[in-house]
Amino acid sequence: MGMPIRLLPETLVNRIAAGEVVERPAAAVKELVENAIDAGATRIDVVARDGGKSLIAVTDDGCGMTADELVLAVERHATSKLPSDDLLDIRSLGFRGEALPSIGAVSCLTITSRARDADSAWSLTVDAGAKGAPQPAALAQGTRIEVRDLFAAVPARLKFLKASRTEYDHIADCLERLAMAHPGVAFTLSDGGRGGLRLSAAQGDLLDARLTRLGALMGRDFQENAVPVRSEREGVALAGWIGLPTLHRPTAKHQHLFVNGRPVRDKLMVGAVRAAYADFLPRDRHPMLALFLDIDPQEVDVNVHPAKAEVRFRDQGLVRGLIVGSLKHALAEAGHRASTTVGLATLGALRPEPSGDAGSDGGFAPSPLPYGRSGGGSGGGPGSGWGGSYTPAAVPRGLAERSAAFQAPTQTGLPPLQGRLSGFGNGFAPAARPPEYRTPDPAAHKPEPPPDSHPLGAARAQVHTTYIVAQTREGIVIVDQHAAHERLVYERMKTALLEGGVKRQALLIPELIELDEPSANRLLARGAELAELGLVIEGFGHGCVMVREVPALLGQSDVKNLIRDLAEELSELGDALSLKERLEEVCATMACHGSVRAGRTLSVDEMNALLRQMEATPHSGQCNHGRPTYVELKLADIERLFGRR
Repeated sequence: MGMPIRLLPETLVNRIAAGEVVERPAAAVKELVENAIDAGATRIDVVARDGGKSLIAVTDDGCGMTADELVLAVERHATSKLPSDDLLDIRSLGFRGEALPSIGAVSCLTITSRARDADSAWSLTVDAGAKGAPQPAALAQGTRIEVRDLFAAVPARLKFLKASRTEYDHIADCLERLAMAHPGVAFTLSDGGRGGLRLSAAQGDLLDARLTRLGALMGRDFQENAVPVRSEREGVALAGWIGLPTLHRPTAKHQHLFVNGRPVRDKLMVGAVRAAYADFLPRDRHPMLALFLDIDPQEVDVNVHPAKAEVRFRDQGLVRGLIVGSLKHALAEAGHRASTTVGLATLGALRPEPSGDAGSDGGFAPSPLPYGRSGGGSGGGPGSGWGGSYTPAAVPRGLAERSAAFQAPTQTGLPPLQGRLSGFGNGFAPAARPPEYRTPDPAAHKPEPPPDSHPLGAARAQVHTTYIVAQTREGIVIVDQHAAHERLVYERMKTALLEGGVKRQALLIPELIELDEPSANRLLARGAELAELGLVIEGFGHGCVMVREVPALLGQSDVKNLIRDLAEELSELGDALSLKERLEEVCATMACHGSVRAGRTLSVDEMNALLRQMEATPHSGQCNHGRPTYVELKLADIERLFGRR
């Protein structure tokens, strides 16, 4: 026999509601701080002892409440945030009307508040759901809310909380996100002792104020290597700061997304960010950014998640298109910039380790030069020439696969370099020698531009037939010639496709490539699509493919390895998507095989041409795999390496 249906008592109903809204101390802090922001506070101080389990105190200088308002505030579904009965018309952070009674149901909650221009303050306590009456109290201005012994009335919930340090970190993360959205509000957070988070109110234009606040929270690296985003489409506005692609992290922890000032983790927005960066970052790396979307409350439903972490947009295509387009435009505007962190990482790798002997220079002692370290012995082979090979500091690699979603660059890339190029044959090709050492030259010699006339400087040498060293006004630039040219070829291919097709170049002798039969069949099935990309193939017996034409952009490319790599990629792509939909994978593979390879000797003119094309091509600061194409070292930093500063 079934049990009879009964109404649950109010205390139990409130505890169930608390389970939805307040799953951990950080959620209580979020609700209380949002209330303070909605109350017009310019300063909010938070104390969280034992990770918020024994005490959460939130003090603000907002508009405050009268005694009558205090009584209403702790009733379920009472709110000042909903001007009418339209649940979509939400223009504040809090709106469900459940936070205070829900928190009061699972703790000892005390609210002390003084309304603006009021003579005195009032206090009210809710202890495990039992509401007290307002009492006169002392408070200068605003509201102070204390939550003691959270979940004491629900021991089962208390049992599932993490260690105090972990819960405190969740509170800090929650407060930081709210602080990003409200740079004009000062915030502090402490555990009752010293230290903690201290953020002063940022001044100036909102976009600049946000960058100042983001720099305080996400670090100076982000502040120095972020580009602004500001755009609007059909009444939806997007603003914020996004990191250059070469500034990336292994997780999406540093992606902060906001809708109408509310921090969210929205799948649509996260997917749009991934699509915007997919052309420049591998799938296992994530950009650093903070984006603020402002939209008419009628166009977004914020009621779909009890903790308001997710939202639902009425026009999802509009929002996705705005984010992808705006971010791509901002990254294109950044041009060839690569983040300064690449140079700093290189300097860190070059800097000698501190010695055990603390000298007069503070314990920094230079270590012996690493002669022959990379070659072992006295050299020989392609990198030698000075009795020991020198390998530039490792540029961060481990970054990358492919890309996704493309956009036309404003300029085309470097023409393919063909033919045997001049050089010394030992991997070191100096730039033009001084006049007193130069042999007579019958051809008119073009004067070299001063190094400070271009952002990437003037080529001075080629090292190990792989790296171009250029002198700039403020230091030197080291360019990975293969990575740089790969990006240029890739951008040209995308442009050519958008402008009507890739020009083809017929091979004098068609190339025959033997593959396994499934791979050959996969390629041949995509023959018409590959032809649009400039690659003309046809079958030639079982498991054999004949290549008749290749994209002219690729120059003298390694056709056999290109076809094998494409066959492998097509097996991963499957049949669901057209090559144009996965253009980035195919173009990136082609560009890799058609670019100037490491080990290719370049003349000074060719090196400078590569530098100039990098400056003129969007996104050339990183290759198709997300690796930096160049490292910039400032003269001041180089001087520090040698103890000159």
